[in-house]
Amino acid sequence: MKRILSLTLVLCLAAVLFAVPAGAEATKTLNVAYMPNYASLWSVVTGIRAGFFEEEGLKINLVEFADGPTIIAAMENGSIDIGYIGPGAHRLAIQGRTKIFSFSQIGNADEVLGLKSHGVGKPEDLKGKKVGYASGTSSETILQYVLERANLTWEDIQAFEMDASALVTAASSGTLDAVAAWSPSTFTIKEQLKDDVVMLGNNVMFTDKAASVASWIVMPKYYEDNADTVLKFTRALYKAMDYQQDNVEETCKWVAEQVAQDFDVIFAQRGDADWPSSEEVVTMAKDGTLKAYYQTQQDAFLASGAVEEAVPVEDYVYFDNMIKAGE
Repeated sequence: MKRILSLTLVLCLAAVLFAVPAGAEATKTLNVAYMPNYASLWSVVTGIRAGFFEEEGLKINLVEFADGPTIIAAMENGSIDIGYIGPGAHRLAIQGRTKIFSFSQIGNADEVLGLKSHGVGKPEDLKGKKVGYASGTSSETILQYVLERANLTWEDIQAFEMDASALVTAASSGTLDAVAAWSPSTFTIKEQLKDDVVMLGNNVMFTDKAASVASWIVMPKYYEDNADTVLKFTRALYKAMDYQQDNVEETCKWVAEQVAQDFDVIFAQRGDADWPSSEEVVTMAKDGTLKAYYQTQQDAFLASGAVEEAVPVEDYVYFDNMIKAGE
């Protein structure tokens, strides 16, 4: 009888210790995909380090990927809950493979770099040259624009499709004549090759053609089942965006620690985009500015043939979530 009473007492004590207090919610862990650069991490790492996700009852497990299409594939197989994508992967959102729940920034991190020692000094020199790019990413998009400006087509170059992480090695070793890449790969290439590198084109040169929009995404089914969780994640992002405005160096330090890179390398990336505040995001979501950005982006994909069918922007961008998160 005593043993039964003792066991009952232990079970009751355990129930008290592990019970969630009334009115409180258990912390929810999210697997969140990112790419190893400032643009991908500036808000999410700040949200983690400053405790904003914890305030929303969320624990973030960061998982590194090389590019947006790979992130989306991981989300489709269920290993990732939420992810960040750069401009190029937005074509997959337009095609219905994922949904956008928050704007991140408009960037200027993509460049086409040529090697002077290989006879590349201007875009027209790419004709007949070996050019590396990462398919389905902003690397492919910026290369397309540079080729068009030089009145060249893909048939005019020797295009080498490769993993984003291989672009730096291929350029630095002289295997290729030019590469289309994004930060921080572009910084690394310039640092290694120094005066031998010439910039043939970047996002700023093509603002009349496309908005280089980056976003946070989820699978449609995940959003249906976890809209409240996504809203909490967005609120934490907003707090982080606002914190970053006056704490850029601290944010750079946190990002550098996350990706195990020198602070100076990350600090140099702070010019890769305009980093918005939460108020700016909400205002742009309300007045149609963000819709115009995404529409411009879609129009560019349609013009290039990367997307074949136009769809309403509202079909793949959850503006209501962005607005609600700011209330």
